[in-house]
Amino acid sequence: MNVEYLVQLFSDHTMQVVFLGALVLGVTAGSLGAFAVLRQQSLLGDAIAHATLPGVGLAFLIIQNKSPLVLLIGAGLAGWIGTLLIKVITEHTRIQRDTALGITLSVFFGFGLVLITLVQKMPTATKAGLDKFLFGNAATLLVEDVRLMIILSTVIFSILFLLWKEFKILVFDQEYARSIGLNVHFVDIVLTTLIVVSIVIGLQTVGVVLMSAMLVAPAAAARQWTDKLSVMVLISALFGAIAGTAGAITSSTISHLPTGPTIVVYLSIFVMLSLIFAPNRGLLWDWIRGYIQREKIRTTSMLKNLLLFSEIHTDPFHPHDIAALDAIGRGTIQKTMKDLSKKGWAKQFTDKRWALTPTGLEEAKRLTREFEENIYVEPSI
Repeated sequence: MNVEYLVQLFSDHTMQVVFLGALVLGVTAGSLGAFAVLRQQSLLGDAIAHATLPGVGLAFLIIQNKSPLVLLIGAGLAGWIGTLLIKVITEHTRIQRDTALGITLSVFFGFGLVLITLVQKMPTATKAGLDKFLFGNAATLLVEDVRLMIILSTVIFSILFLLWKEFKILVFDQEYARSIGLNVHFVDIVLTTLIVVSIVIGLQTVGVVLMSAMLVAPAAAARQWTDKLSVMVLISALFGAIAGTAGAITSSTISHLPTGPTIVVYLSIFVMLSLIFAPNRGLLWDWIRGYIQREKIRTTSMLKNLLLFSEIHTDPFHPHDIAALDAIGRGTIQKTMKDLSKKGWAKQFTDKRWALTPTGLEEAKRLTREFEENIYVEPSI
């Protein structure tokens, strides 16, 4: 894709609207998704997203108007009621949280599908386009829709900034929050409400089915790169913004390619790359650290065994047959001995026997002393 084509693409008014809408959604959902993931409430976003659908249908049936503000208010109220229902079920019954999430998700989503079906059968022209809330249709975003998204996102980030300390304490230590007099129930409701609002503003872009991915995926990817909440929120927002804008551009350049699923594909790529290459938790670096640690253990063990063998003889540098060493290092003896030789801790004679070097002898004694100090337990009197 050349620069001229990109300039031509972004000169299109529809593309500008879709691009900005996807950017706002990615930043907002990514930021709040960090809190949902850290609180182990990833499925909550999925349940809330599905719970918003009947709100869209009811809002249209009551108002008979397809105004984005009206429909989003209906979606928000339905999502918030669904969230409260989950809390009531888990707090006042023996039903577990995951079961409550599943019940709420399926019941609200089924009811929403029934309402949308009824609306589609109504003899009115204003009904068209409500089905876009299922899978999203970013191409239908209007300037008013994006303006509303920006306003709601501004409110979200303002509250997030004002209550940052309270949210942080709530995420990591609720017992401590209660001990210092923090109204945990109120803060929890505020944070959940912000998540509901962030879901609502993304319904037109990715729909109720894929909205949970916009919350969970950027945060799950960001979690692999840091242990600090503020950094995680920033990285998650960045991943959401990049995926959103990249999905908008890709879907605009390829005909009949929906924006919502394309954004989710980009998010999936970020998650996979983070799981593999993140320095702290990535599978690749974890394997490398494990390999280095295994090599270190084998080398250390062989060095100690050479020291043990050398103590049998009056000469500490007495060479030992490879067969004797192979009995205690089967499968890795040749590689281990070569590693010791490279470090100058062992040397091989012409008859293939191995012996410690003066440096290796000192290293073996040091390792032995450290091992004995670590396992020594002071006797009680």
